[in-house]
Amino acid sequence: MSNKIRVALITIALIGTVLLSAFYMMNHNIPVLQPKGMIGMQQRDLLVICTLLMCIVVIPVFVIMIFFSWKYHEGRKSEKHSPDWDHNVLAECVWWGVPFIIVVILAVITWRSTHELNPFKPLDSDVKPIVIQAVALDWKWLFIYPEQGIATVNYIQFPVDTPLNFEITADAPMNSFWIPQLGGQIYAMPAMRTKLHLIANEEGEFRGCSSNISGEGFAGMYFKAVASSDSEYRAWVSSVKESSRSLSRAAYDQLVSPSQYDPVTYYSKVERDLFDYIVMKYMQMPES
Repeated sequence: MSNKIRVALITIALIGTVLLSAFYMMNHNIPVLQPKGMIGMQQRDLLVICTLLMCIVVIPVFVIMIFFSWKYHEGRKSEKHSPDWDHNVLAECVWWGVPFIIVVILAVITWRSTHELNPFKPLDSDVKPIVIQAVALDWKWLFIYPEQGIATVNYIQFPVDTPLNFEITADAPMNSFWIPQLGGQIYAMPAMRTKLHLIANEEGEFRGCSSNISGEGFAGMYFKAVASSDSEYRAWVSSVKESSRSLSRAAYDQLVSPSQYDPVTYYSKVERDLFDYIVMKYMQMPES
């Protein structure tokens, strides 16, 4: 096989890979790249910008690698080879200067985005936020609405364009709370209270999940997050309050037992300060 044919095949393979990747992304739902909330959109833009900046270095490196492999491979006697050529001001300015500039730009972007997308930072809005307390269990999610006095398992609903203040903990091995189309994940750990502020700018159903492998039932540890109109949300809260189940500490102690693929469950009443009890149950009390 001639060298020209080899180069042509490699070029076709690379172009084909790029086109197939683009076709896949255009025809498949990739939640991180199709956000439905302000935080998710900002995180997607950050991901795309950083990837494109790094491609400025990565793509030329691969192109030059292929070119040099072809140009100086064994058998090409006509190409000039200069093993003692070790200094060129222009070349060194390019291969040191360009990466340096990109690193500086990435550092500035990272610094700004770290503060702007701080998960503990409340969102600016004229709408009163909804507090949702999320508890990672084996292998399910418990959600407590302290202001509404209700709780759910593997399901949350909230009005569109309303800030969501999540308080997150775990009563199981360390986990990670994630709704990809609304924003990034945050860890859920026993005896810890972490926070996450999100918002949905479009109505719809979003898949929530755990992004931290936590054992046998990890594959089924997902939940449905529904962004609806305000009237639909109020109607849903009213329907949950009609449930015959109540979440006392005794009921919670049964719920916390490991189980897999739990169905959606509603609780019309929740024992007061249950979330605080879950957080504090692993705290070692000082000796008197």
